[in-house]
Amino acid sequence: MFSKETEYALRGLVYIQQQCSRGMKPGVDEIAREIDAPRFYAAKILQRLVRQGFLKSQKGKGGGFYFDPDEPELTLKDIIVSTEGDKTLVGCGFGMKHCNSENPCPLHYKYAPVRNALNELVSSETIQSLAKK
Repeated sequence: MFSKETEYALRGLVYIQQQCSRGMKPGVDEIAREIDAPRFYAAKILQRLVRQGFLKSQKGKGGGFYFDPDEPELTLKDIIVSTEGDKTLVGCGFGMKHCNSENPCPLHYKYAPVRNALNELVSSETIQSLAKK
């Protein structure tokens, strides 16, 4: 349903949170291996997440990726919108630009509840809540 980039970002962030809860800061090699992602692709995604402020990184001995404990929990929606935009969460399932209840596409009345349920799910689940499961 989501792009590989989004899948790797979500899996990587959950893994990082799990390790942070144990007091560790995993590096790119470890994260890429654990989420089954190409190393260079994982590094690119993680650095972008750092630049966007979702994640912190520290270089050198004892370094790696980690979450700032003072930051609020990170919803799945935050990550999905940052990697894919909000088209999946607000767009038309048929790809029409002007689909709504007054001008519905052929899928509108069946797709809208699915899209709304997905929106609710990704808005309520956080990286931190998934890491605890």
